[in-house]
Amino acid sequence: MQIITTIAEFRAVRAAVHGALGLVPTMGFLHEGHLSLVERALSANAQVAVSIFVNPTQFGPNEDFSRYPRDTDRDLALLRKEGVQWVFMPTVEEMYPQGFQTYVEVTGVSQGLEGERRPGHFRGVATVVTKLFNIVQPDRAYFGQKDAQQVAVIRRMVADLAMPLEIVVVPTMRADDGLALSSRNTYLSEEQRSAAPIVYRALMAAHARYTAGDREPEHLRAAMLTTLHTEPLAKVEYVSAADADSLEELTASSVRPILLSLAVRFGRTRLIDNLVLSQSKN
Repeated sequence: MQIITTIAEFRAVRAAVHGALGLVPTMGFLHEGHLSLVERALSANAQVAVSIFVNPTQFGPNEDFSRYPRDTDRDLALLRKEGVQWVFMPTVEEMYPQGFQTYVEVTGVSQGLEGERRPGHFRGVATVVTKLFNIVQPDRAYFGQKDAQQVAVIRRMVADLAMPLEIVVVPTMRADDGLALSSRNTYLSEEQRSAAPIVYRALMAAHARYTAGDREPEHLRAAMLTTLHTEPLAKVEYVSAADADSLEELTASSVRPILLSLAVRFGRTRLIDNLVLSQSKN
């Protein structure tokens, strides 16, 4: 496994690649969810690159960039065990050199949900992902369904800018109690970790209503809220039932797939999760 820290070095390596190249962009502190992306990439590509870069431009002024968990030695050991060919680990200065002033912004799908509550977040995501795509030039890039709005933003960006690659979305990996795997789970105290599966139970409460034939988005949102309010440690930021493609909040029943999503705080830790409901799958 080769560790690369500069753009010039990666471009030199990329020029010699034969066959399909898969990219798994990460911010490190890897868990089984990340590794499921890596495994999917390894199964479909001749070569796989993983990027590890905690991107400062997607963090707001009151967010957790400085305390975002990092464990580079462990990450590299996991990727070496998986059989990854390259790890791209640039510095902030390499990605955003002095004088940097160009950003990518996707409107529409970035406006509500996380975009409304984290101004500038998706501009940072779109910018760093565009730069990674330009550097690595992958044939396929792999993202987790847990960050559903991020996936929508990246898909829109790739389509609108005619980027020559395929975006592959991998299902959310969960702990046995349903909690979606996330690097931020490490922030939870023992008590908060015990309470956190209420997030998944809220999604499943709405799923049960949908499966029983209730397509009213207000009822689905109410089912999530009712469940979340049974847990005193859960502080709800939002619950949403939106069109799965446009991410526009639904006001009436729909035959189209519905994205249920929510953001909940446990102390200082903010967790997000989602579930796609589709009549064809129920």
